[in-house]
Amino acid sequence: MTHTNPIIPKPQIPHRDLLQLRVIPTKAELLEDIARLRKERNAVILAHNYQLPEVQAIADYVGDSLGLSRQAAQTAADVIVFAGVHFMAETAVILNPSKIVLLPDLRAGCSLADTLTAQGVRDWKAKNPTGLVVTYVNTTAEVKAESDYCCTSGNAVQIVQALPEDVPILFAPDRYLAAHVIRETGRQMDVWDGACHVHQAIRPEDVTCQQAAYPNAELLIHPECGCSSRILSEFPDLKLYSTEGMIHRAQASEAQEFIVVTEIGMVTRLSNDIPDKTFIPVSRTACCEYMKMITLESVRDALLNLQPRVTVPEEIRVCALIPLERMIAKG
Repeated sequence: MTHTNPIIPKPQIPHRDLLQLRVIPTKAELLEDIARLRKERNAVILAHNYQLPEVQAIADYVGDSLGLSRQAAQTAADVIVFAGVHFMAETAVILNPSKIVLLPDLRAGCSLADTLTAQGVRDWKAKNPTGLVVTYVNTTAEVKAESDYCCTSGNAVQIVQALPEDVPILFAPDRYLAAHVIRETGRQMDVWDGACHVHQAIRPEDVTCQQAAYPNAELLIHPECGCSSRILSEFPDLKLYSTEGMIHRAQASEAQEFIVVTEIGMVTRLSNDIPDKTFIPVSRTACCEYMKMITLESVRDALLNLQPRVTVPEEIRVCALIPLERMIAKG
């Protein structure tokens, strides 16, 4: 019997002209494109303190949630590119319904915002019909629409202090910021059991380890941090600072070294603004993967395509605008 070998077809190799190879732009090319498109689109780039260093470097304004909200409310630009996370872009839309608001990467969410739903707020309001709801700005537009006041870590204490003494208060969603507000104001509040996964993971041991390595360094601790209560039990006179408060404290302090107890991106902002002092991250693992999703390339692409665009339904936007305006009006 004769055996024949099967015919094995040759692999089909496409002509090189048909190959679609992705050309990776250089940093210089990206910066050139962003500068040109920013001008063509009449765009402003707002970046949170936790963004990548190269993204902070191209921003027209770098700041915390309150500062970014104020910039978004005041800008004359036609396009707002928000280098931050989703709730921040939503906030810009609520304040600027006529403008195009872009979030370069729609995957950039927030673990803290995800802990609270609008229905959760409505359930509390049903049980407390005379109560007031104070929500951290790290919340969705739907949650803001159910709130009486929004706040940031920089003005949460002032907002709660100004509320009537005889009404129930829900403070949501960050339990660590709530604990700070309760310590400062003495107010009793219902507290939502939420937390930022990055701040919650910062341990007191991380702080003491860096203190041992840098014994002359001053502590700059964010009130969202899970370690704050235990650290305060050891150092009761220690103050907690919003990220913008960290800037002011570091500028005013005579210390030359600071341990920065918050997300690692804040070290970039501090080092840029105060280059003659040294800033040490409390932990190299205190890094928000959502904040780091925005890149130079995604900013360039957003400006080029005017996408991804963030929108908020008008009926939600109108309701959410009230607590946000109250937040911005407060110091």
